[in-house]
Amino acid sequence: MSSAALQLDGIGKTFRQAGRELPVLRGLDLDLQPGEMVALLGPSGSGKSTLLHICGLLERPDQGVIRIAGTEAQRLGDRERTRLRREQIGFVYQYHHLLPEFSALENLVVPQMIAGLSRREATTRALELLEMVGLTERTTHRPASLSGGEQQRVAIARALVNAPKLLLADEPTGNLDPHTADTVFALLVKLVRGAGLAALLATHNYELAARMDRIVRLEEGHLVGGLPAE
Repeated sequence: MSSAALQLDGIGKTFRQAGRELPVLRGLDLDLQPGEMVALLGPSGSGKSTLLHICGLLERPDQGVIRIAGTEAQRLGDRERTRLRREQIGFVYQYHHLLPEFSALENLVVPQMIAGLSRREATTRALELLEMVGLTERTTHRPASLSGGEQQRVAIARALVNAPKLLLADEPTGNLDPHTADTVFALLVKLVRGAGLAALLATHNYELAARMDRIVRLEEGHLVGGLPAE
Protein backbone atom coordinates (compact mmCIF):
# COMPACT_ATOMS: atom_id res chain seq x y z
CA MET A 1 0.00 0.00 0.00
CA SER A 2 1.28 3.47 -0.87
CA SER A 3 2.32 5.79 1.96
CA ALA A 4 0.92 8.82 0.11
CA ALA A 5 -1.49 11.04 2.02
CA LEU A 6 -3.21 11.89 -1.28
CA GLN A 7 -3.25 9.97 -4.56
CA LEU A 8 -5.07 11.05 -7.70
CA ASP A 9 -5.12 8.68 -10.67
CA GLY A 10 -6.79 9.81 -13.89
CA ILE A 11 -9.16 12.29 -12.25
CA GLY A 12 -11.61 13.89 -14.68
CA LYS A 13 -14.47 16.31 -14.18
CA THR A 14 -16.89 17.76 -16.75
CA PHE A 15 -19.64 20.28 -16.09
CA ARG A 16 -22.74 20.46 -18.25
CA GLN A 17 -24.28 23.83 -18.97
CA ALA A 18 -27.01 24.76 -21.43
CA GLY A 19 -26.63 21.44 -23.22
CA ARG A 20 -22.86 21.83 -23.56
CA GLU A 21 -20.10 19.81 -21.92
CA LEU A 22 -17.31 21.85 -20.31
CA PRO A 23 -14.34 19.64 -19.38
CA VAL A 24 -12.54 21.16 -16.39
CA LEU A 25 -10.16 18.40 -15.28
CA ARG A 26 -8.70 15.91 -17.75
CA GLY A 27 -7.01 12.80 -16.39
CA LEU A 28 -5.07 14.32 -13.49
CA ASP A 29 -2.41 12.34 -11.61
CA LEU A 30 -0.87 13.60 -8.37
CA ASP A 31 0.74 12.10 -5.27
CA LEU A 32 1.38 13.98 -2.02
CA GLN A 33 3.60 12.42 0.61
CA PRO A 34 3.47 13.13 4.35
CA GLY A 35 5.43 16.29 5.15
CA GLU A 36 5.25 17.59 1.57
CA MET A 37 3.84 21.01 0.64
CA VAL A 38 2.72 21.48 -2.96
CA ALA A 39 1.60 24.77 -4.51
CA LEU A 40 -1.27 24.64 -7.01
CA LEU A 41 -1.15 27.47 -9.54
CA GLY A 42 -3.42 28.39 -12.41
CA PRO A 43 -5.47 31.30 -13.74
CA SER A 44 -8.93 32.06 -12.38
CA GLY A 45 -11.42 29.58 -13.80
CA SER A 46 -8.79 26.91 -14.47
CA GLY A 47 -10.35 24.46 -12.02
CA LYS A 48 -8.20 24.87 -8.90
CA SER A 49 -11.18 25.07 -6.54
CA THR A 50 -12.88 22.15 -8.28
CA LEU A 51 -9.74 20.07 -7.82
CA LEU A 52 -9.52 21.00 -4.14
CA HIS A 53 -13.20 20.12 -3.65
CA ILE A 54 -12.58 16.70 -5.21
CA CYS A 55 -9.49 16.15 -3.04
CA GLY A 56 -11.56 17.16 -0.02
CA LEU A 57 -14.40 14.78 -0.95
CA LEU A 58 -16.83 17.67 -1.38
CA GLU A 59 -17.37 16.78 -5.04
CA ARG A 60 -17.13 13.49 -6.88
CA PRO A 61 -14.99 13.12 -10.01
CA ASP A 62 -16.56 11.80 -13.18
CA GLN A 63 -13.65 9.43 -13.63
CA GLY A 64 -10.49 8.32 -11.93
CA VAL A 65 -9.43 7.13 -8.49
CA ILE A 66 -8.79 9.22 -5.37
CA ARG A 67 -7.13 7.79 -2.26
CA ILE A 68 -6.89 9.58 1.07
CA ALA A 69 -4.29 8.05 3.40
CA GLY A 70 -4.61 4.78 1.47
CA THR A 71 -8.42 4.64 1.44
CA GLU A 72 -10.08 4.64 -1.98
CA ALA A 73 -12.70 7.34 -1.60
CA GLN A 74 -14.57 8.00 -4.81
CA ARG A 75 -17.02 5.10 -4.38
CA LEU A 76 -17.72 5.55 -0.68
CA GLY A 77 -21.22 6.46 0.45
CA ASP A 78 -21.96 9.88 1.89
CA ARG A 79 -21.60 8.78 5.51
CA GLU A 80 -18.23 7.13 4.92
CA ARG A 81 -17.00 10.13 2.92
CA THR A 82 -18.02 12.46 5.73
CA ARG A 83 -16.17 10.34 8.28
CA LEU A 84 -13.03 10.15 6.14
CA ARG A 85 -13.13 13.90 5.51
CA ARG A 86 -13.60 14.66 9.21
CA GLU A 87 -10.80 12.36 10.35
CA GLN A 88 -8.18 12.82 7.64
CA ILE A 89 -8.62 16.23 5.96
CA GLY A 90 -8.26 19.81 7.16
CA PHE A 91 -9.44 22.84 5.17
CA VAL A 92 -8.32 26.48 5.11
CA TYR A 93 -10.14 28.91 2.83
CA GLN A 94 -9.49 32.48 1.70
CA TYR A 95 -12.37 33.58 3.89
CA HIS A 96 -12.11 32.00 7.31
CA HIS A 97 -15.72 30.68 7.56
CA LEU A 98 -15.63 30.74 11.34
CA LEU A 99 -18.92 30.37 13.19
CA PRO A 100 -19.70 33.99 14.13
CA GLU A 101 -21.74 33.21 17.23
CA PHE A 102 -18.92 31.18 18.81
CA SER A 103 -15.64 32.29 20.38
CA ALA A 104 -12.25 31.36 18.96
CA LEU A 105 -12.05 28.55 21.51
CA GLU A 106 -15.53 27.25 20.71
CA ASN A 107 -14.77 27.26 16.98
CA LEU A 108 -12.07 24.67 17.74
CA VAL A 109 -14.01 22.72 20.36
CA VAL A 110 -17.11 22.08 18.24
CA PRO A 111 -15.47 20.05 15.41
CA GLN A 112 -13.69 17.88 17.97
CA MET A 113 -16.89 17.12 19.84
CA ILE A 114 -18.56 16.24 16.53
CA ALA A 115 -15.68 13.79 16.03
CA GLY A 116 -16.48 12.19 19.39
CA LEU A 117 -14.16 13.84 21.91
CA SER A 118 -15.39 14.99 25.29
CA ARG A 119 -15.65 18.72 25.95
CA ARG A 120 -12.69 18.52 28.35
CA GLU A 121 -10.46 16.76 25.82
CA ALA A 122 -11.56 19.11 23.05
CA THR A 123 -10.93 22.19 25.17
CA THR A 124 -7.43 21.03 26.12
CA ARG A 125 -6.49 20.42 22.48
CA ALA A 126 -8.07 23.72 21.37
CA LEU A 127 -6.14 25.72 23.95
CA GLU A 128 -2.88 24.07 22.90
CA LEU A 129 -3.45 25.00 19.26
CA LEU A 130 -4.54 28.54 20.03
CA GLU A 131 -1.33 28.96 22.01
CA MET A 132 0.63 27.65 19.03
CA VAL A 133 -0.92 30.28 16.75
CA GLY A 134 -0.34 33.03 19.30
CA LEU A 135 -3.92 33.63 20.37
CA THR A 136 -3.91 32.61 24.02
CA GLU A 137 -5.20 36.06 25.01
CA ARG A 138 -8.02 35.95 22.43
CA THR A 139 -9.66 32.61 23.15
CA THR A 140 -12.96 34.10 24.35
CA HIS A 141 -13.26 36.61 21.49
CA ARG A 142 -15.78 36.07 18.72
CA PRO A 143 -14.64 36.44 15.08
CA ALA A 144 -16.10 39.95 14.70
CA SER A 145 -13.71 41.25 17.38
CA LEU A 146 -10.63 39.63 15.81
CA SER A 147 -8.47 41.10 13.06
CA GLY A 148 -8.34 39.42 9.65
CA GLY A 149 -5.00 37.83 10.44
CA GLU A 150 -6.24 36.59 13.81
CA GLN A 151 -9.36 35.10 12.22
CA GLN A 152 -7.23 33.25 9.69
CA ARG A 153 -4.96 31.94 12.45
CA VAL A 154 -8.04 30.55 14.20
CA ALA A 155 -9.08 28.98 10.89
CA ILE A 156 -5.66 27.33 10.54
CA ALA A 157 -5.85 25.99 14.09
CA ARG A 158 -9.34 24.65 13.39
CA ALA A 159 -8.08 22.87 10.26
CA LEU A 160 -5.49 21.05 12.36
CA VAL A 161 -7.58 20.36 15.43
CA ASN A 162 -8.58 16.79 14.48
CA ALA A 163 -5.00 15.85 13.51
CA PRO A 164 -5.62 15.27 9.78
CA LYS A 165 -3.19 13.63 7.38
CA LEU A 166 -3.95 16.08 4.54
CA LEU A 167 -4.37 19.86 4.55
CA LEU A 168 -6.12 21.62 1.65
CA ALA A 169 -5.94 25.40 1.38
CA ASP A 170 -7.62 27.66 -1.18
CA GLU A 171 -5.91 31.08 -1.29
CA PRO A 172 -5.36 30.98 2.49
CA THR A 173 -3.71 34.42 2.55
CA GLY A 174 -5.50 36.00 -0.41
CA ASN A 175 -7.71 38.20 1.76
CA LEU A 176 -4.86 39.65 3.85
CA ASP A 177 -2.47 42.55 3.41
CA PRO A 178 1.06 41.54 2.31
CA HIS A 179 2.68 41.78 5.75
CA THR A 180 -0.10 39.85 7.50
CA ALA A 181 -0.19 37.32 4.64
CA ASP A 182 3.52 36.64 5.06
CA THR A 183 3.14 36.18 8.82
CA VAL A 184 0.15 33.86 8.48
CA PHE A 185 1.82 31.83 5.74
CA ALA A 186 4.99 31.39 7.80
CA LEU A 187 2.84 30.13 10.68
CA LEU A 188 0.99 27.75 8.37
CA VAL A 189 4.26 26.31 7.06
CA LYS A 190 5.61 25.89 10.60
CA LEU A 191 2.51 24.02 11.76
CA VAL A 192 2.29 21.82 8.65
CA ARG A 193 5.97 20.90 8.87
CA GLY A 194 5.73 20.26 12.59
CA ALA A 195 2.76 17.93 12.19
CA GLY A 196 4.21 16.12 9.15
CA LEU A 197 1.13 16.79 7.05
CA ALA A 198 0.79 16.68 3.30
CA ALA A 199 -0.52 20.04 2.08
CA LEU A 200 -1.94 21.21 -1.24
CA LEU A 201 -2.31 25.00 -1.41
CA ALA A 202 -3.94 26.87 -4.27
CA THR A 203 -2.52 30.36 -4.65
CA HIS A 204 -1.87 33.18 -7.10
CA ASN A 205 1.12 34.31 -5.08
CA TYR A 206 4.30 33.11 -6.79
CA GLU A 207 6.50 34.23 -3.90
CA LEU A 208 4.58 31.99 -1.50
CA ALA A 209 4.51 29.14 -4.01
CA ALA A 210 8.29 29.29 -4.33
CA ARG A 211 8.59 28.56 -0.60
CA MET A 212 6.91 25.16 -0.97
CA ASP A 213 8.43 21.85 -2.01
CA ARG A 214 6.85 21.59 -5.44
CA ILE A 215 4.75 23.65 -7.83
CA VAL A 216 2.10 22.21 -10.14
CA ARG A 217 -0.01 24.19 -12.58
CA LEU A 218 -3.46 23.63 -13.99
CA GLU A 219 -3.46 24.38 -17.69
CA GLU A 220 -6.43 23.53 -19.93
CA GLY A 221 -7.52 20.82 -17.53
CA HIS A 222 -4.11 19.19 -17.18
CA LEU A 223 -1.58 19.28 -14.33
CA VAL A 224 1.87 20.28 -15.50
CA GLY A 225 5.08 20.79 -13.59
CA GLY A 226 5.73 19.01 -10.35
CA LEU A 227 9.39 20.02 -10.17
CA PRO A 228 10.85 21.33 -6.93
CA ALA A 229 10.10 24.99 -6.26
CA GLU A 230 13.08 27.26 -6.83
